[in-house]
Amino acid sequence: MEKVPSFIAIIQKSIVDNWDFDALTDYRGATLQYHDVARKIEKLHIMFENSGVKKGDKIALCGRNSAHWATAFLATLTYGAVAVPILHEFVADQIHNIVNHSGAKLLFVGDVVATTIDPAKMPGLEGIIYIPDYSLVLSRTDRLTYAREHLNEMFGRKYPKYFRKEHVNWFTDEDPNGLALINYTSGTTGFSKGVMIPYRALWSNYDFACSVLGKEIKRGNNTLSILPMAHMYGMAFEFIFEFCSGCHVFYLTRVPSPAIIAQAFADIKPAIIIAVPLIIEKIIRKKVFPKIQNNRMRLLLNMPVINMRVRERICEQVVKAFGGNFYEVIIGGAAFNQEVESFLHRINFPYTVGYGATECAPIICYEDYKNFMPGSCGKAVVHMEVKIDSPDPENVPGEILARGLNVMLGYYKNEEATRTTLDNEGWYHTGDLGTMDAEGNVFIKGRSKNMLLGANGQNIYPEEIEDKLNSMAMVVESIVIQKEDKLVALVHPDYEEARNLGLNSDDLEKIMEQNRVEINQELPSYSKISSVRLHEEEFEKTPKKSIKRFLYQDV
Repeated sequence: MEKVPSFIAIIQKSIVDNWDFDALTDYRGATLQYHDVARKIEKLHIMFENSGVKKGDKIALCGRNSAHWATAFLATLTYGAVAVPILHEFVADQIHNIVNHSGAKLLFVGDVVATTIDPAKMPGLEGIIYIPDYSLVLSRTDRLTYAREHLNEMFGRKYPKYFRKEHVNWFTDEDPNGLALINYTSGTTGFSKGVMIPYRALWSNYDFACSVLGKEIKRGNNTLSILPMAHMYGMAFEFIFEFCSGCHVFYLTRVPSPAIIAQAFADIKPAIIIAVPLIIEKIIRKKVFPKIQNNRMRLLLNMPVINMRVRERICEQVVKAFGGNFYEVIIGGAAFNQEVESFLHRINFPYTVGYGATECAPIICYEDYKNFMPGSCGKAVVHMEVKIDSPDPENVPGEILARGLNVMLGYYKNEEATRTTLDNEGWYHTGDLGTMDAEGNVFIKGRSKNMLLGANGQNIYPEEIEDKLNSMAMVVESIVIQKEDKLVALVHPDYEEARNLGLNSDDLEKIMEQNRVEINQELPSYSKISSVRLHEEEFEKTPKKSIKRFLYQDV
Protein backbone atom coordinates (compact mmCIF):
# COMPACT_ATOMS: atom_id res chain seq x y z
CA MET A 1 0.00 0.00 0.00
CA GLU A 2 1.27 3.46 -0.87
CA LYS A 3 2.37 5.71 2.00
CA VAL A 4 -0.58 7.60 3.46
CA PRO A 5 -0.02 10.85 5.40
CA SER A 6 -1.78 11.53 8.69
CA PHE A 7 -5.32 12.69 7.97
CA ILE A 8 -5.71 14.27 11.42
CA ALA A 9 -2.50 16.27 10.85
CA ILE A 10 -4.13 17.80 7.75
CA ILE A 11 -7.13 18.96 9.83
CA GLN A 12 -4.80 20.48 12.43
CA LYS A 13 -2.66 22.20 9.79
CA SER A 14 -5.75 23.80 8.23
CA ILE A 15 -6.87 25.15 11.61
CA VAL A 16 -3.43 26.67 12.28
CA ASP A 17 -2.89 28.03 8.74
CA ASN A 18 -6.37 29.60 8.57
CA TRP A 19 -6.55 30.73 12.22
CA ASP A 20 -8.22 34.11 11.61
CA PHE A 21 -10.36 33.13 8.62
CA ASP A 22 -14.10 32.41 8.73
CA ALA A 23 -14.68 28.65 8.96
CA LEU A 24 -18.27 27.58 9.69
CA THR A 25 -21.51 29.58 9.52
CA ASP A 26 -25.10 28.63 10.17
CA TYR A 27 -26.85 30.37 7.26
CA ARG A 28 -28.31 33.64 8.56
CA GLY A 29 -26.78 32.80 11.94
CA ALA A 30 -23.48 32.90 13.83
CA THR A 31 -20.01 32.38 12.31
CA LEU A 32 -17.11 30.45 13.83
CA GLN A 33 -13.60 31.34 12.68
CA TYR A 34 -10.96 28.62 12.57
CA HIS A 35 -9.58 29.70 15.97
CA ASP A 36 -13.13 29.50 17.43
CA VAL A 37 -13.45 25.95 16.12
CA ALA A 38 -10.05 25.10 17.67
CA ARG A 39 -11.08 26.49 21.06
CA LYS A 40 -14.34 24.53 21.07
CA ILE A 41 -12.52 21.35 20.01
CA GLU A 42 -10.09 21.79 22.91
CA LYS A 43 -12.94 22.26 25.39
CA LEU A 44 -14.66 19.12 24.11
CA HIS A 45 -11.35 17.24 24.45
CA ILE A 46 -11.12 18.35 28.08
CA MET A 47 -14.69 17.17 28.66
CA PHE A 48 -13.99 13.82 26.96
CA GLU A 49 -10.78 13.24 28.92
CA ASN A 50 -12.22 14.16 32.31
CA SER A 51 -15.37 12.07 31.77
CA GLY A 52 -13.35 8.94 31.01
CA VAL A 53 -13.62 8.72 27.19
CA LYS A 54 -10.65 6.80 25.79
CA LYS A 55 -9.14 6.68 22.32
CA GLY A 56 -11.13 4.22 20.23
CA ASP A 57 -14.36 4.79 22.14
CA LYS A 58 -17.42 5.47 19.97
CA ILE A 59 -19.11 8.90 19.97
CA ALA A 60 -22.37 9.22 18.00
CA LEU A 61 -23.76 12.42 16.46
CA CYS A 62 -27.37 12.88 15.35
CA GLY A 63 -28.78 16.24 14.30
CA ARG A 64 -29.22 18.58 11.38
CA ASN A 65 -26.10 20.07 9.79
CA SER A 66 -24.69 22.97 11.78
CA ALA A 67 -21.38 24.60 12.73
CA HIS A 68 -21.57 22.93 16.14
CA TRP A 69 -22.27 19.49 14.60
CA ALA A 70 -19.15 19.90 12.43
CA THR A 71 -17.06 21.01 15.41
CA ALA A 72 -18.20 18.06 17.56
CA PHE A 73 -17.28 15.70 14.71
CA LEU A 74 -13.81 17.24 14.36
CA ALA A 75 -13.35 17.08 18.15
CA THR A 76 -14.19 13.37 18.10
CA LEU A 77 -11.67 12.55 15.34
CA THR A 78 -8.86 14.73 16.73
CA TYR A 79 -9.31 13.12 20.17
CA GLY A 80 -8.79 9.67 18.67
CA ALA A 81 -12.35 8.50 19.28
CA VAL A 82 -14.47 6.83 16.57
CA ALA A 83 -17.27 9.01 15.17
CA VAL A 84 -20.69 7.46 14.50
CA PRO A 85 -22.70 9.96 12.37
CA ILE A 86 -26.43 9.15 12.32
CA LEU A 87 -28.95 10.59 9.85
CA HIS A 88 -31.24 12.94 11.79
CA GLU A 89 -34.13 11.75 9.60
CA PHE A 90 -34.06 8.31 11.21
CA VAL A 91 -36.94 7.65 13.59
CA ALA A 92 -36.24 7.15 17.31
CA ASP A 93 -36.04 3.34 17.22
CA GLN A 94 -33.50 3.46 14.40
CA ILE A 95 -31.34 5.90 16.36
CA HIS A 96 -31.56 3.67 19.45
CA ASN A 97 -30.53 0.65 17.35
CA ILE A 98 -27.46 2.35 15.89
CA VAL A 99 -26.32 3.78 19.25
CA ASN A 100 -26.66 0.34 20.85
CA HIS A 101 -25.12 -1.60 17.94
CA SER A 102 -22.12 0.73 17.75
CA GLY A 103 -21.57 0.71 21.52
CA ALA A 104 -21.40 4.51 21.58
CA LYS A 105 -20.36 6.01 24.91
CA LEU A 106 -21.65 9.53 24.20
CA LEU A 107 -24.36 10.86 21.89
CA PHE A 108 -24.51 14.41 20.53
CA VAL A 109 -28.09 15.38 19.57
CA GLY A 110 -29.74 18.28 17.74
CA ASP A 111 -32.81 20.17 18.94
CA VAL A 112 -35.40 17.96 17.20
CA VAL A 113 -33.70 14.62 17.92
CA ALA A 114 -33.37 15.55 21.59
CA THR A 115 -37.17 15.55 21.90
CA THR A 116 -37.80 12.24 20.11
CA ILE A 117 -35.29 9.74 21.53
CA ASP A 118 -35.75 7.69 24.70
CA PRO A 119 -32.53 7.49 26.76
CA ALA A 120 -33.87 4.43 28.62
CA LYS A 121 -33.64 2.47 25.32
CA MET A 122 -29.89 3.25 25.06
CA PRO A 123 -28.61 1.78 28.36
CA GLY A 124 -24.96 1.75 27.30
CA LEU A 125 -24.73 5.53 26.88
CA GLU A 126 -22.91 7.49 29.59
CA GLY A 127 -24.24 10.81 28.40
CA ILE A 128 -26.23 12.80 25.83
CA ILE A 129 -24.89 16.20 24.78
CA TYR A 130 -27.00 18.96 23.20
CA ILE A 131 -25.31 20.10 19.95
CA PRO A 132 -26.37 23.80 19.96
CA ASP A 133 -24.51 24.63 23.21
CA TYR A 134 -22.86 21.34 24.31
CA SER A 135 -24.92 21.26 27.49
CA LEU A 136 -25.86 17.90 29.05
CA VAL A 137 -29.24 16.41 28.19
CA LEU A 138 -28.35 13.34 30.24
CA SER A 139 -25.42 12.26 32.40
CA ARG A 140 -25.14 8.81 33.91
CA THR A 141 -21.73 9.34 35.52
CA ASP A 142 -20.46 11.78 38.14
CA ARG A 143 -17.30 12.30 36.08
CA LEU A 144 -19.22 13.58 33.05
CA THR A 145 -21.42 15.84 35.18
CA TYR A 146 -18.38 17.30 36.95
CA ALA A 147 -16.44 17.73 33.68
CA ARG A 148 -19.27 19.70 32.05
CA GLU A 149 -20.04 21.83 35.08
CA HIS A 150 -16.35 22.77 35.59
CA LEU A 151 -15.36 22.89 31.91
CA ASN A 152 -14.57 26.63 31.69
CA GLU A 153 -12.65 26.45 34.94
CA MET A 154 -10.53 23.50 33.71
CA PHE A 155 -9.94 25.21 30.36
CA GLY A 156 -8.79 28.38 32.19
CA ARG A 157 -6.39 26.40 34.36
CA LYS A 158 -4.87 24.63 31.35
CA TYR A 159 -4.52 27.86 29.34
CA PRO A 160 -4.15 30.68 31.93
CA LYS A 161 -3.32 33.32 29.31
CA TYR A 162 -5.12 32.32 26.14
CA PHE A 163 -5.42 29.43 23.69
CA ARG A 164 -2.95 29.85 20.80
CA LYS A 165 -1.99 28.14 17.55
CA GLU A 166 0.89 26.25 19.19
CA HIS A 167 -1.60 24.51 21.48
CA VAL A 168 -3.18 22.74 18.49
CA ASN A 169 -1.29 19.50 18.90
CA TRP A 170 -3.82 16.73 19.27
CA PHE A 171 -4.04 13.02 18.41
CA THR A 172 -2.52 11.96 15.09
CA ASP A 173 -3.39 8.76 13.25
CA GLU A 174 -0.22 6.68 13.00
CA ASP A 175 -2.01 3.70 11.43
CA PRO A 176 -3.73 4.48 8.08
CA ASN A 177 -5.92 1.42 8.62
CA GLY A 178 -7.10 2.66 12.01
CA LEU A 179 -10.87 3.04 12.40
CA ALA A 180 -11.98 6.69 12.04
CA LEU A 181 -15.76 6.43 11.79
CA ILE A 182 -18.66 4.01 11.39
CA ASN A 183 -21.30 5.11 8.90
CA TYR A 184 -24.57 3.19 9.07
CA THR A 185 -26.40 2.45 5.83
CA SER A 186 -29.58 1.55 7.72
CA GLY A 187 -31.19 2.09 11.08
CA THR A 188 -32.87 -1.24 11.76
CA THR A 189 -31.08 -3.88 13.84
CA GLY A 190 -31.70 -6.80 11.48
CA PHE A 191 -30.45 -4.80 8.50
CA SER A 192 -27.83 -2.56 10.12
CA LYS A 193 -24.60 -2.29 8.21
CA GLY A 194 -22.07 -0.14 9.99
CA VAL A 195 -19.49 0.71 7.32
CA MET A 196 -16.06 0.93 8.98
CA ILE A 197 -14.18 3.84 7.39
CA PRO A 198 -10.41 3.99 8.06
CA TYR A 199 -8.27 7.15 8.15
CA ARG A 200 -6.71 6.19 4.80
CA ALA A 201 -10.12 6.37 3.10
CA LEU A 202 -10.81 9.86 4.51
CA TRP A 203 -7.35 11.01 3.41
CA SER A 204 -7.69 9.38 -0.02
CA ASN A 205 -11.04 11.08 -0.71
CA TYR A 206 -9.56 14.41 0.44
CA ASP A 207 -6.48 13.89 -1.75
CA PHE A 208 -8.71 13.08 -4.73
CA ALA A 209 -10.67 16.32 -4.19
CA CYS A 210 -7.40 18.29 -3.96
CA SER A 211 -6.15 16.72 -7.19
CA VAL A 212 -9.25 17.64 -9.22
CA LEU A 213 -10.41 20.85 -7.49
CA GLY A 214 -7.35 22.13 -5.61
CA LYS A 215 -6.53 24.75 -8.26
CA GLU A 216 -10.12 25.98 -8.41
CA ILE A 217 -11.12 26.04 -4.72
CA LYS A 218 -9.02 28.36 -2.58
CA ARG A 219 -8.72 29.60 0.99
CA GLY A 220 -11.52 32.00 1.87
CA ASN A 221 -13.90 30.72 -0.82
CA ASN A 222 -17.55 30.38 0.22
CA THR A 223 -19.17 26.95 -0.04
CA LEU A 224 -22.66 25.73 0.81
CA SER A 225 -23.45 22.47 2.62
CA ILE A 226 -26.87 21.09 1.65
CA LEU A 227 -26.43 17.31 1.94
CA PRO A 228 -26.48 15.71 5.41
CA MET A 229 -22.99 15.40 6.90
CA ALA A 230 -24.08 12.04 8.32
CA HIS A 231 -24.02 10.82 4.67
CA MET A 232 -20.47 10.21 3.33
CA TYR A 233 -21.09 12.23 0.13
CA GLY A 234 -21.89 15.40 2.08
CA MET A 235 -19.27 14.63 4.73
CA ALA A 236 -16.37 14.21 2.28
CA PHE A 237 -17.13 16.84 -0.35
CA GLU A 238 -19.19 19.56 1.33
CA PHE A 239 -17.28 19.60 4.59
CA ILE A 240 -13.94 17.79 4.98
CA PHE A 241 -12.35 18.93 1.69
CA GLU A 242 -13.53 22.52 2.12
CA PHE A 243 -12.55 22.78 5.80
CA CYS A 244 -9.10 21.36 5.10
CA SER A 245 -8.73 23.85 2.21
CA GLY A 246 -9.44 26.91 4.37
CA CYS A 247 -12.87 27.57 2.89
CA HIS A 248 -15.86 29.18 4.62
CA VAL A 249 -18.64 26.56 4.87
CA PHE A 250 -22.27 27.70 5.24
CA TYR A 251 -24.90 25.32 6.65
CA LEU A 252 -28.60 25.32 5.84
CA THR A 253 -29.71 24.40 9.33
CA ARG A 254 -33.36 23.80 8.40
CA VAL A 255 -35.08 21.66 5.77
CA PRO A 256 -33.74 23.04 2.47
CA SER A 257 -36.72 23.86 0.23
CA PRO A 258 -35.92 24.84 -3.37
CA ALA A 259 -36.74 28.49 -2.56
CA ILE A 260 -34.34 28.56 0.42
CA ILE A 261 -31.61 26.84 -1.58
CA ALA A 262 -32.02 29.28 -4.48
CA GLN A 263 -31.78 32.25 -2.09
CA ALA A 264 -28.74 30.74 -0.38
CA PHE A 265 -26.99 30.30 -3.75
CA ALA A 266 -27.66 33.99 -4.50
CA ASP A 267 -26.41 35.16 -1.08
CA ILE A 268 -23.40 32.87 -0.63
CA LYS A 269 -22.24 32.50 -4.26
CA PRO A 270 -20.49 29.15 -3.59
CA ALA A 271 -17.24 28.31 -5.40
CA ILE A 272 -18.28 24.70 -5.95
CA ILE A 273 -21.69 23.01 -5.85
CA ILE A 274 -22.09 19.44 -4.65
CA ALA A 275 -25.62 18.19 -5.20
CA VAL A 276 -27.97 15.29 -5.64
CA PRO A 277 -30.09 15.19 -8.81
CA LEU A 278 -33.30 16.26 -7.07
CA ILE A 279 -31.93 19.71 -6.15
CA ILE A 280 -30.65 20.38 -9.68
CA GLU A 281 -33.79 19.03 -11.32
CA LYS A 282 -36.12 21.13 -9.16
CA ILE A 283 -34.22 24.36 -9.83
CA ILE A 284 -34.08 23.65 -13.58
CA ARG A 285 -37.78 22.72 -13.76
CA LYS A 286 -39.00 25.61 -11.61
CA LYS A 287 -36.60 28.41 -12.58
CA VAL A 288 -35.47 27.61 -16.12
CA PHE A 289 -37.88 25.43 -18.10
CA PRO A 290 -40.86 27.80 -17.70
CA LYS A 291 -38.82 30.57 -19.35
CA ILE A 292 -37.69 28.56 -22.35
CA GLN A 293 -40.57 26.19 -23.04
CA ASN A 294 -42.66 28.71 -24.96
CA ASN A 295 -43.20 28.95 -28.72
CA ARG A 296 -40.94 31.98 -29.23
CA MET A 297 -37.97 30.34 -27.46
CA ARG A 298 -38.50 27.02 -29.24
CA LEU A 299 -38.45 28.88 -32.56
CA LEU A 300 -35.18 30.66 -31.69
CA LEU A 301 -33.56 27.42 -30.53
CA ASN A 302 -34.40 25.81 -33.89
CA MET A 303 -32.82 28.60 -35.94
CA PRO A 304 -29.18 27.59 -36.58
CA VAL A 305 -28.01 31.20 -37.10
CA ILE A 306 -28.88 32.36 -33.59
CA ASN A 307 -29.17 28.99 -31.85
CA MET A 308 -25.69 29.23 -30.26
CA ARG A 309 -26.22 32.75 -28.88
CA VAL A 310 -29.58 31.74 -27.39
CA ARG A 311 -28.01 28.72 -25.71
CA GLU A 312 -25.25 30.91 -24.28
CA ARG A 313 -27.85 33.28 -22.84
CA ILE A 314 -29.81 30.36 -21.34
CA CYS A 315 -26.60 28.95 -19.85
CA GLU A 316 -25.84 32.36 -18.28
CA GLN A 317 -29.29 32.36 -16.66
CA VAL A 318 -28.85 28.82 -15.31
CA VAL A 319 -25.39 29.68 -13.94
CA LYS A 320 -26.90 32.74 -12.28
CA ALA A 321 -29.58 30.54 -10.63
CA PHE A 322 -26.75 28.69 -8.84
CA GLY A 323 -25.02 31.83 -7.59
CA GLY A 324 -22.91 32.60 -10.67
CA ASN A 325 -19.53 31.99 -9.00
CA PHE A 326 -18.92 28.22 -9.11
CA TYR A 327 -16.34 26.18 -10.99
CA GLU A 328 -18.67 23.25 -11.65
CA VAL A 329 -21.70 21.38 -10.32
CA ILE A 330 -20.93 17.82 -9.20
CA ILE A 331 -23.97 15.54 -9.17
CA GLY A 332 -24.16 12.17 -7.46
CA GLY A 333 -26.06 10.00 -5.00
CA ALA A 334 -28.96 8.97 -7.28
CA ALA A 335 -29.85 8.52 -10.95
CA PHE A 336 -29.91 11.79 -12.91
CA ASN A 337 -33.00 12.58 -14.99
CA GLN A 338 -32.06 12.15 -18.65
CA GLU A 339 -34.17 15.09 -19.87
CA VAL A 340 -32.45 17.50 -17.48
CA GLU A 341 -28.97 16.09 -18.19
CA SER A 342 -29.55 16.35 -21.94
CA PHE A 343 -30.63 19.98 -21.53
CA LEU A 344 -27.58 20.90 -19.43
CA HIS A 345 -25.26 19.25 -21.94
CA ARG A 346 -26.94 21.07 -24.84
CA ILE A 347 -26.36 24.51 -23.29
CA ASN A 348 -22.74 23.65 -22.25
CA PHE A 349 -23.50 24.01 -18.53
CA PRO A 350 -20.46 23.08 -16.35
CA TYR A 351 -21.76 19.93 -14.69
CA THR A 352 -20.42 16.44 -14.09
CA VAL A 353 -21.85 13.23 -12.63
CA GLY A 354 -19.83 11.08 -10.21
CA TYR A 355 -20.30 7.64 -8.70
CA GLY A 356 -19.62 6.34 -5.24
CA ALA A 357 -20.75 4.28 -2.28
CA THR A 358 -20.65 4.64 1.49
CA GLU A 359 -18.27 1.65 1.44
CA CYS A 360 -15.73 3.80 -0.46
CA ALA A 361 -16.13 6.91 1.69
CA PRO A 362 -17.60 7.56 -0.97
CA ILE A 363 -15.89 8.27 -4.31
CA ILE A 364 -15.26 5.63 -6.98
CA CYS A 365 -15.61 7.46 -10.34
CA TYR A 366 -15.38 11.09 -11.45
CA GLU A 367 -14.34 13.25 -14.42
CA ASP A 368 -13.98 17.02 -14.70
CA TYR A 369 -16.85 18.65 -16.60
CA LYS A 370 -14.52 19.64 -19.46
CA ASN A 371 -13.82 15.97 -20.24
CA PHE A 372 -17.00 14.39 -18.89
CA MET A 373 -18.83 11.94 -21.15
CA PRO A 374 -22.62 12.58 -20.89
CA GLY A 375 -24.55 9.57 -19.63
CA SER A 376 -21.52 8.20 -17.79
CA CYS A 377 -20.38 8.67 -14.19
CA GLY A 378 -16.73 9.37 -15.00
CA LYS A 379 -13.62 7.24 -14.64
CA ALA A 380 -11.88 5.53 -11.72
CA VAL A 381 -10.42 8.20 -9.42
CA VAL A 382 -6.89 8.51 -8.06
CA HIS A 383 -5.98 5.74 -5.55
CA MET A 384 -8.77 3.52 -6.98
CA GLU A 385 -9.17 0.78 -9.62
CA VAL A 386 -12.49 -0.12 -11.23
CA LYS A 387 -13.36 -3.14 -13.37
CA ILE A 388 -16.52 -4.67 -14.79
CA ASP A 389 -17.13 -8.34 -14.02
CA SER A 390 -18.15 -9.23 -17.56
CA PRO A 391 -16.67 -11.15 -20.51
CA ASP A 392 -17.21 -8.03 -22.65
CA PRO A 393 -17.15 -4.95 -20.35
CA GLU A 394 -17.84 -2.51 -23.21
CA ASN A 395 -21.04 -4.20 -24.39
CA VAL A 396 -22.26 -6.67 -21.76
CA PRO A 397 -23.15 -5.18 -18.36
CA GLY A 398 -21.50 -6.79 -15.36
CA GLU A 399 -21.07 -6.00 -11.69
CA ILE A 400 -18.94 -2.91 -10.97
CA LEU A 401 -15.97 -3.82 -8.75
CA ALA A 402 -13.71 -1.28 -7.02
CA ARG A 403 -10.39 -1.61 -5.18
CA GLY A 404 -8.03 0.85 -3.50
CA LEU A 405 -7.41 3.18 -0.58
CA ASN A 406 -11.04 4.34 -0.41
CA VAL A 407 -12.45 0.89 0.35
CA MET A 408 -13.84 0.25 3.84
CA LEU A 409 -12.39 -2.13 6.44
CA GLY A 410 -15.68 -4.06 6.47
CA TYR A 411 -19.05 -3.97 8.22
CA TYR A 412 -18.99 -3.51 12.00
CA LYS A 413 -19.90 -6.73 13.84
CA ASN A 414 -21.03 -8.31 10.56
CA GLU A 415 -18.35 -10.64 9.19
CA GLU A 416 -20.78 -12.50 6.94
CA ALA A 417 -21.83 -9.33 5.08
CA THR A 418 -18.16 -8.29 4.87
CA ARG A 419 -17.17 -11.62 3.28
CA THR A 420 -19.90 -11.36 0.63
CA THR A 421 -18.92 -7.76 -0.25
CA LEU A 422 -15.10 -7.76 -0.04
CA ASP A 423 -13.29 -10.57 -1.83
CA ASN A 424 -9.84 -12.03 -1.08
CA GLU A 425 -8.15 -9.75 -3.61
CA GLY A 426 -9.55 -6.59 -2.00
CA TRP A 427 -12.26 -5.90 -4.58
CA TYR A 428 -15.41 -4.27 -3.27
CA HIS A 429 -18.48 -5.76 -4.98
CA THR A 430 -20.81 -2.78 -5.45
CA GLY A 431 -23.91 -4.75 -6.47
CA ASP A 432 -24.36 -2.26 -9.32
CA LEU A 433 -24.33 -3.26 -12.98
CA GLY A 434 -22.43 -1.26 -15.57
CA THR A 435 -20.26 -1.12 -18.68
CA MET A 436 -16.94 0.61 -19.34
CA ASP A 437 -15.77 2.07 -22.63
CA ALA A 438 -12.22 1.96 -24.02
CA GLU A 439 -11.37 5.28 -22.33
CA GLY A 440 -12.44 3.99 -18.92
CA ASN A 441 -15.76 5.83 -18.66
CA VAL A 442 -18.22 3.87 -16.52
CA PHE A 443 -21.92 3.69 -17.43
CA ILE A 444 -24.33 2.44 -14.76
CA LYS A 445 -27.00 0.17 -16.20
CA GLY A 446 -28.90 -0.82 -13.09
CA ARG A 447 -28.69 -2.09 -9.54
CA SER A 448 -28.40 -5.77 -8.83
CA LYS A 449 -28.96 -5.15 -5.16
CA ASN A 450 -32.45 -4.50 -3.89
CA MET A 451 -31.48 -1.15 -2.42
CA LEU A 452 -33.43 1.82 -3.73
CA LEU A 453 -32.11 5.38 -3.82
CA GLY A 454 -34.26 8.18 -2.48
CA ALA A 455 -34.45 11.42 -4.42
CA ASN A 456 -31.94 13.03 -2.05
CA GLY A 457 -29.53 10.12 -2.29
CA GLN A 458 -30.59 8.31 0.89
CA ASN A 459 -30.36 4.54 0.86
CA ILE A 460 -33.78 2.85 1.10
CA TYR A 461 -33.93 -0.84 1.93
CA PRO A 462 -37.29 -2.25 0.82
CA GLU A 463 -36.89 -5.38 2.97
CA GLU A 464 -37.10 -3.24 6.09
CA ILE A 465 -40.39 -1.66 5.02
CA GLU A 466 -41.78 -4.99 3.82
CA ASP A 467 -40.82 -6.59 7.11
CA LYS A 468 -42.99 -4.08 8.97
CA LEU A 469 -45.79 -4.21 6.40
CA ASN A 470 -46.03 -8.00 6.44
CA SER A 471 -46.91 -7.96 10.13
CA MET A 472 -49.84 -5.57 9.64
CA ALA A 473 -53.56 -6.33 9.36
CA MET A 474 -54.66 -8.53 6.45
CA VAL A 475 -51.20 -8.55 4.77
CA VAL A 476 -49.82 -11.92 3.62
CA GLU A 477 -46.80 -10.63 1.72
CA SER A 478 -45.62 -7.43 0.09
CA ILE A 479 -43.04 -5.87 -2.16
CA VAL A 480 -41.99 -2.21 -2.22
CA ILE A 481 -41.13 -0.72 -5.61
CA GLN A 482 -40.08 2.74 -6.76
CA LYS A 483 -42.14 4.75 -9.24
CA GLU A 484 -40.20 7.90 -10.21
CA ASP A 485 -39.35 9.32 -6.78
CA LYS A 486 -42.23 7.68 -4.89
CA LEU A 487 -42.43 4.34 -3.08
CA VAL A 488 -45.40 2.07 -3.81
CA ALA A 489 -46.27 -1.05 -1.83
CA LEU A 490 -47.72 -4.01 -3.71
CA VAL A 491 -49.63 -6.12 -1.19
CA HIS A 492 -51.08 -9.60 -1.51
CA PRO A 493 -53.86 -9.56 1.13
CA ASP A 494 -55.25 -12.43 3.14
CA TYR A 495 -58.29 -13.06 0.90
CA GLU A 496 -59.33 -16.17 2.83
CA GLU A 497 -59.53 -14.25 6.09
CA ALA A 498 -61.33 -11.41 4.29
CA ARG A 499 -64.01 -13.85 3.07
CA ASN A 500 -64.40 -15.26 6.59
CA LEU A 501 -64.93 -11.75 7.92
CA GLY A 502 -67.30 -10.79 5.10
CA LEU A 503 -64.93 -8.08 3.79
CA ASN A 504 -65.00 -6.90 0.16
CA SER A 505 -62.35 -5.15 -1.96
CA ASP A 506 -63.39 -1.70 -0.76
CA ASP A 507 -62.95 -2.84 2.84
CA LEU A 508 -59.48 -4.19 2.04
CA GLU A 509 -58.53 -0.92 0.33
CA LYS A 510 -59.50 0.99 3.49
CA ILE A 511 -57.54 -1.39 5.71
CA MET A 512 -54.44 -1.03 3.52
CA GLU A 513 -54.74 2.75 3.60
CA GLN A 514 -54.87 2.57 7.40
CA ASN A 515 -51.79 0.32 7.31
CA ARG A 516 -50.03 2.87 5.10
CA VAL A 517 -50.78 5.71 7.53
CA GLU A 518 -49.56 3.65 10.50
CA ILE A 519 -46.34 2.40 8.88
CA ASN A 520 -45.43 5.90 7.67
CA GLN A 521 -45.41 7.06 11.28
CA GLU A 522 -42.52 4.66 11.88
CA LEU A 523 -40.53 5.56 8.75
CA PRO A 524 -38.22 8.51 7.99
CA SER A 525 -39.61 11.04 5.51
CA TYR A 526 -37.60 9.77 2.53
CA SER A 527 -38.90 6.19 2.79
CA LYS A 528 -42.61 6.75 3.38
CA ILE A 529 -45.10 4.77 1.26
CA SER A 530 -47.08 6.94 -1.16
CA SER A 531 -49.72 4.31 -1.99
CA VAL A 532 -50.68 0.66 -1.52
CA ARG A 533 -51.89 -1.45 -4.44
CA LEU A 534 -53.64 -4.79 -3.99
CA HIS A 535 -52.10 -7.75 -5.80
CA GLU A 536 -54.55 -10.63 -6.25
CA GLU A 537 -52.12 -13.50 -6.84
CA GLU A 538 -49.25 -14.64 -4.65
CA PHE A 539 -45.93 -13.23 -5.82
CA GLU A 540 -43.75 -15.58 -7.86
CA LYS A 541 -40.85 -17.04 -5.87
CA THR A 542 -37.36 -18.40 -6.48
CA PRO A 543 -36.46 -21.94 -5.27
CA LYS A 544 -35.21 -20.26 -2.10
CA LYS A 545 -38.72 -18.81 -1.65
CA SER A 546 -37.70 -15.19 -2.10
CA ILE A 547 -39.91 -13.02 -4.30
CA LYS A 548 -38.75 -12.51 -7.89
CA ARG A 549 -38.60 -8.74 -7.56
CA PHE A 550 -37.66 -8.04 -11.15
CA LEU A 551 -41.08 -9.27 -12.31
CA TYR A 552 -42.88 -6.49 -10.46
CA GLN A 553 -40.87 -3.34 -11.15
CA ASP A 554 -43.25 -2.19 -13.89
CA VAL A 555 -46.55 -3.18 -12.28
